[in-house]
Amino acid sequence: MTTIRRQAASCLYGLAPFLEDILNRHLDDLEWEGTNGTDPTPSSGVIGSIQSQIQTILEKAQALDPHDPKLEALRTIIRDKQELPNNKIMLFSSFRHTLSYLDEHLRADGVRVGMIHGGTPDEERMALRNRFEKPREDGGTLDVLLFSEVGCEGLDYQFCDCIVNYDLPWNPMRVEQRIGRIDRNGQQSESVAIVNLITPGTVDADIYERCLLRIGVFEHALGGSEEILGDISKEIKNIAENYSLSEEDRRAKLQQLADNKIRLVQGQERLEEKQMELFGIRLPEDQMKKEIEEASSFWLSPSSLHRLATLYLQNTCGKDQEFILGEKPLKTLRLSQEARNRLLRDFQQLSGQKTPPHREWETWLKGSEPHLSITFESDCASQNPKAAFIMPLHPLVKQAAMSLEADPQAATTLKVQTNEVPEGRYEFAIYQWQLHGIREDLTLKPIASAKELTPSLSRLLEKAEDSTHGVQENGGSTVWDELDAQHHELWSEARAKHQQQTQELAAYRRESLSTSHRARLALLQEQLEQADNENIQRMRRSQITSAEADYERRTQELDEAMERADIITEPVAYGVMEVKGDA
Repeated sequence: MTTIRRQAASCLYGLAPFLEDILNRHLDDLEWEGTNGTDPTPSSGVIGSIQSQIQTILEKAQALDPHDPKLEALRTIIRDKQELPNNKIMLFSSFRHTLSYLDEHLRADGVRVGMIHGGTPDEERMALRNRFEKPREDGGTLDVLLFSEVGCEGLDYQFCDCIVNYDLPWNPMRVEQRIGRIDRNGQQSESVAIVNLITPGTVDADIYERCLLRIGVFEHALGGSEEILGDISKEIKNIAENYSLSEEDRRAKLQQLADNKIRLVQGQERLEEKQMELFGIRLPEDQMKKEIEEASSFWLSPSSLHRLATLYLQNTCGKDQEFILGEKPLKTLRLSQEARNRLLRDFQQLSGQKTPPHREWETWLKGSEPHLSITFESDCASQNPKAAFIMPLHPLVKQAAMSLEADPQAATTLKVQTNEVPEGRYEFAIYQWQLHGIREDLTLKPIASAKELTPSLSRLLEKAEDSTHGVQENGGSTVWDELDAQHHELWSEARAKHQQQTQELAAYRRESLSTSHRARLALLQEQLEQADNENIQRMRRSQITSAEADYERRTQELDEAMERADIITEPVAYGVMEVKGDA
């Protein structure tokens, strides 16, 4: 992540009418009267002095030079960004009036700009986000989106790689929350730009230079140090609002605060790094991405789930109808009352689930509305929160899977063209392996009657088509028993290996856990002894208690994982693959 610092003068531009209205209302409030008839009323001299000060502020606001250096700096940033392939900018301000001021001027400049704040309805917020994501060539797109603190919550903007902090909050956690809208998994750029508009010679500049920069809030995430950052924001506020301090004293205290908190943050980071190393979970980023990609199964892809749901609905409600309507990712599920009643009976056969998707699905099945917006795509689901997201854990998918029980007396027949194996007819079976233990997993194990076909079977099934021969009756053939025997041999070997690996991993984790626990307690005890503030001492003692409880819980989880180490298997499909060579 790169941080770009821009400096510009900060004035009350655009605020003169706003100030005048507020201050004039305060003048009216100066006609005080004693609440009990005895309290003194401010003298005319005091009121006159206040009026004079207010008038001075108004005159200074009204006499501001129309040239706004900070706005000009922003205009330069926007012009430069429009020359880049990704021209999107997210701008943050803590003040809604500032956002309105910027919105007015940027629109006058011809910038395609939108504004989201706490009062923006959810539907409008989602519409603005979708317009912001559109490419620059689209006529309805936005180039700049203005946000308040509350307005940025709830949606992700990984397609944008530039944040402008028009003003910076003193709370480091709020700064992190702004950055977190784009600097997260799925960010499309290698780096993001964070542009901070800071006015030299101000309290904000001192806080920025002597605290926020030195703590490293713009360089890397500090999410594991929430308690420390929460203390920082309180102490920054106390220092900044202590008007008895000289500028030099204020800067010295901010510097000392940063030095103390940096040591705490670094200690926390060292502890987390040590824990990661001891638990063996430090992985290169490319390896983590590779594992995520490998975890994505063709059988759980949106297109496969769509086919599974379609087949289930046709088998349950009638093959001559189309129930899932629409070619785009956002689709409509249309079911009659009778069809919904049939699905409701299947739903009630599922084990008791109380998750929101289950409750929403049950409510729709029991209701009178025949249409339901659905999607199988995660991106579409994030942009249409009211649509039902049909993913592997959705009850519709579970009902479909439950209805397709494998029958060893019948096999589907498929055909495929390939030169990977000799032409011919090959029987195959697919088994589900559910691994229990420390590492829970679920995988599909394909087995073919010819060993040379087995390694390619999963890939060939993806492009196979139904054969005109249709369903083939078993007819008492022993081939399925041979496949079961072949599978049992593989399963027995894999189960023994899995149980051994679970034991070895549990022993390693237990030793790592003990070493990590001792190191964690030593660091917390050292921090407790160094703390001279009663609140910090109480926090450290609470952390020690939590660490002890966490250690006990993790040890118990390892013992339980050892006991349940097993591979539970069941057949999920049988079939015949007709292989013909490519022409």
